Amino acid sequence: MQIYGYVRVSTKEQNEARQVTAMINCGVSPNNIFTDKQSGKDFDRPAYTKLCRKLKKDDLLYIKSIDRLGRNYEEIQEQWRYLTKSKRIDVVVIDMPLLDTRRGKDLVGTFLSDIVLQVLSFVAENERDNIRQRQAEGIAAAKARGVRFGRPEKALPESFEKVFKLWSEGKLSLSQAANQCNMPKSTFRYKAKRYK
Repeated sequence: MQIYGYVRVSTKEQNEARQVTAMINCGVSPNNIFTDKQSGKDFDRPAYTKLCRKLKKDDLLYIKSIDRLGRNYEEIQEQWRYLTKSKRIDVVVIDMPLLDTRRGKDLVGTFLSDIVLQVLSFVAENERDNIRQRQAEGIAAAKARGVRFGRPEKALPESFEKVFKLWSEGKLSLSQAANQCNMPKSTFRYKAKRYK
C-alpha cells in the first residue's frame, strides 16, 4: 500500500504550503505529493493525471478538502467513483472526517459518505459560480470607475505624425510607414485609424 497526497491551488501565484504541510502531517512522503496549479473546473490536470496512473488497489489518497479535488459537481462525483470503485483505493478528505473511505465500508457508511460527498460537491461548484459572479461584478465596477485593463498602451513615436501624413498622402506604403515607426503593419493601421 502506498500513501499519496493531492494538492491543488487555482493559480501559479497561490501558495500550496498549507496543503503540503497537512499531507506531511498525515504521513505522506513529500515524494508522493502531487500538485497542480490550475483551476478546479475540470480534471484535465497534469499532476492529477500522473497520480491516477500511479494509484493501485488499496493505496491511500489524502486531499485537504473536497474543493481541492475539484469544483465541478458532476465531475467530483465521477472522480470519486473512479477512485473508490474502479481504482479501489481509499480516500481521506482531511477537513471532513466523514469522507474517509477506510471507515464504514458497510451499506450505512457508504450511504453517509455519498450524502456528504454530494453536499460538499454541490457547495464546491456553487462557490465556483459565486467566485465567477463576484469577479464579473468587480470588473464591471472597476470599468465604471474608469479602470483600464490589459497592458498600458505604448506612446506613439515622435515621428508618427510626420509618417502618418506621408502615408495618408500616398507618399509611403503601409510597410514603409510601419517600419519607420518600428511597429507591425497591423499596429500602424490601427494607430492610424485612431489618430484620424
